Amino acid sequence: TSPQNIASELADFLLEKYPDAIIKTAGGYLNIFLDKKNISAEIAADVINAGENYGKQDLFSSQKIMIEFSCPNTNKPLHLGHMRNNILGESISRLFSFLGADVCKVNLINDRGIHICKSMLAYKELGNGETPESAGKKSDHFVGDYYVKFNQWASSDDSAEEKAREMLRRWENGDQEVMSLWKRMNEWAIDGINKTYKRTGISFDRVYYESQTYLLGKDLVLKGLDNGVFYKENDGSVWVDLSEIGLDKKVLLRKDGTSLYLTQDLGTAVSRHEDWPFERLIYVVASEQNYHFKVLFYVLKKLGYDWAENLYHLSYGMVNLPEGKMKSREGTVVDADNLLDQLVEMAKAEIEEKGKLEQGDDADKAAEAIALGALHYFLLQVSPNKDMIFDPRESISLTGNTGPYLQYMGARISSMLRKAPELVVSPEEVDTSRLNQASEWELMSLMGEFPEILASAARDYNPSLIVSYLYDVGKLFSRYYHDNPIITNEDKETAKARLLLARCVLNVLKAGFKLLNIPFLER
Repeated sequence: TSPQNIASELADFLLEKYPDAIIKTAGGYLNIFLDKKNISAEIAADVINAGENYGKQDLFSSQKIMIEFSCPNTNKPLHLGHMRNNILGESISRLFSFLGADVCKVNLINDRGIHICKSMLAYKELGNGETPESAGKKSDHFVGDYYVKFNQWASSDDSAEEKAREMLRRWENGDQEVMSLWKRMNEWAIDGINKTYKRTGISFDRVYYESQTYLLGKDLVLKGLDNGVFYKENDGSVWVDLSEIGLDKKVLLRKDGTSLYLTQDLGTAVSRHEDWPFERLIYVVASEQNYHFKVLFYVLKKLGYDWAENLYHLSYGMVNLPEGKMKSREGTVVDADNLLDQLVEMAKAEIEEKGKLEQGDDADKAAEAIALGALHYFLLQVSPNKDMIFDPRESISLTGNTGPYLQYMGARISSMLRKAPELVVSPEEVDTSRLNQASEWELMSLMGEFPEILASAARDYNPSLIVSYLYDVGKLFSRYYHDNPIITNEDKETAKARLLLARCVLNVLKAGFKLLNIPFLER
């Protein structure tokens, strides 16, 4: 059919569906004009009636999605790198849940291995029976101090490493003295880490422990050996040939029969699917482990697990500081708690300097919320696959592309609503033809894009798309607010329409904040 005929047929078809639209054919072209008044009324009704649930969809309603993130070691507290992992995992979990998926958030606590024994050995040799209480320290920081002390001791004593290996052997053989010390120090570490999770709004539906899962994969490997999927070297070690995916080969069981990380992860994946039969499993793990997950997914497929097709590694880049890379063993990492404390102090200083709080408001509570908003926004604004530099001072600013800037925007709109409750009416009572400026149409049409932004962020596993969108909204509204009187407008019908636009912005900010784990502040 000729382009002209197709255009004509389409015009008739669309006019039946959208009688208010102006649709004109021009040869093989189709020109469509929408009525801004009606479209604005439609968008505003959607946003206001949905409230903080605006953008909620059933895109993934038939899917069970498991998301693994955090996975700390019990030899040190959470640090800045964990913070990026945690907020990525939490945000992606909230996003998929918001878009209809049945989500299960899981954590794997790495509570065994030589690194854990190093903290234990240093405490045994140097601790003199002190406890976190007697030392006046948060319990995970207390354990982490002994990991640093071990490395200081090992740098001048060659026997330290061998003693740690001996302790690991005793642990694997179930030595009562070692097991007792291990349980005690693990409890200290995990208790402290859980306090940080609570402070930062991070939670899990299920928690797995490496000490309980590390043997599970051995049976799978031996079964694969029997079925000819793997092969045995002359020294008795078991390997997988990876030439099919362009790699060399990988050991799955050492010659003494002990398992490796990969072996353990095989068993953990299978047991998780048995516990909660997911359709998709997302691993939020740093890009240093790209090779590991490529091999893990391949081996699971070779073992015949169909669901291995739906495993995904959400690989994220490193977080460094302006002064360079962090190192745990040297004690130069930025502990999450210390960083948050520093951000809280900086937020307090910013609040006092700018006099932002109203009479009777709680400065400590506001500063804690601003610190969290600053940290989570900053860590999410860069695409996950990129390395980033975290600058605490830049993140806490109340101006520019920061969490506190948007938190302040939300508080400012909330203040308008408190001051003019008589102008808060239902969208149906508002004359949207009053919103006739280009900036108003730009803002309202941007509100209409929010559901699609969320869908794109989920498809790409990329919360930074939401961050960029919210900043665009904040920037546009800030300019609009500066140039146009809203609740002080002399014409009450125009004031209602402009406040309706502000309320739409507020709902979008609230919905976005919830997905990004950023506290919303009314004041």
